[in-house]
Amino acid sequence: MSNQADTPASLTAVPAGYAGWLTELKTRIHNAQQRASLAVNRELVGLYWQIGRDILERQAAQGWGAKVIDRLAHDLRTAFPEMKGFSRANLMYMRAFAEAWPEEAIVQQAVGQLPWGHNLVLLAKLKDPAHRLAYAERAILHGWSRNTLNIHIETRLLEREGKAVTNFDERLPAPHSDLARESLKDPYRLDFLGVGQEADERAIESAIVQHITRFLLELGAGFAYVGRQVHIEVGGDDFFIDLLFYHLKLRCYVVVELKAGAFKPEHTGQLGFYLAAVDSQMKAEQDNPTIGLLLCKSQNRVVAEYALRDSNKPIGVAEYQLIAALPKELQTSLPSIEQIEKELGENG
Repeated sequence: MSNQADTPASLTAVPAGYAGWLTELKTRIHNAQQRASLAVNRELVGLYWQIGRDILERQAAQGWGAKVIDRLAHDLRTAFPEMKGFSRANLMYMRAFAEAWPEEAIVQQAVGQLPWGHNLVLLAKLKDPAHRLAYAERAILHGWSRNTLNIHIETRLLEREGKAVTNFDERLPAPHSDLARESLKDPYRLDFLGVGQEADERAIESAIVQHITRFLLELGAGFAYVGRQVHIEVGGDDFFIDLLFYHLKLRCYVVVELKAGAFKPEHTGQLGFYLAAVDSQMKAEQDNPTIGLLLCKSQNRVVAEYALRDSNKPIGVAEYQLIAALPKELQTSLPSIEQIEKELGENG
């Protein structure tokens, strides 16, 4: 027998305006939880920085050797057995963290807003402070997970952005042209596709669709997959676009054509035809002009620049790399990140 005293009131009995108020309360609670989580993270990162600074200063002023970190790890874990993060390995990262960011204002910068696991990746993978900060800012902007941050650092994402040969400055209005140019990169790293250098366009295209999530990650933020071999009809003839995307920030379609060989000037003519067809048949009134990306096995940048001068459509040309060894991790005396991750039990 049901207990009416424990049964919530029927949804049909709620007063007018209750549903909207409940939605507002849920939003407030969710936002408060996020702010609390960020505040806890900032406090933890700030604490780790302070501990690292103290270790640095005392080692410099009093000549303490590395063994003091062993003693400190033991004493802190004894004093705070419920807390994780006071292993010798993590203390060494705290020291490296303070050495990398000598100003206490670090807690107000991008790295101070990232989880500790993200900062471990930045410390282990990058030596240059400017690069660390740039990747940290991008991680916050796009909400990268630690794994995504690691992938982008290993494939040198920021170093490749805006490197494709384009005619966007001449064919698109500013600042749309600037954003479009920065949305393309050169080269594109497609080694995750698992196909060899001799693969043809269809094999590459098929592999891309099978790994579309990773391909979208390589393309960058804002790209949404529309389709493969997208059919368009012009004058009664059938044509098929290799890959079609829509860019949410650029607010335009992006046609991607794959070429298994070197770039040739005539490729721009074919791609320009596809762009005209998409603009005519698919582009909505509020959309910006469709842009094209030619992905070629190789390219002569001078030839590409000349070819794009006479094209009246916005096109970018970039190389792709199918099999390429990732850059070697920078040599470091710090413990492995995996060791720290296991200790902290981090999953994010």
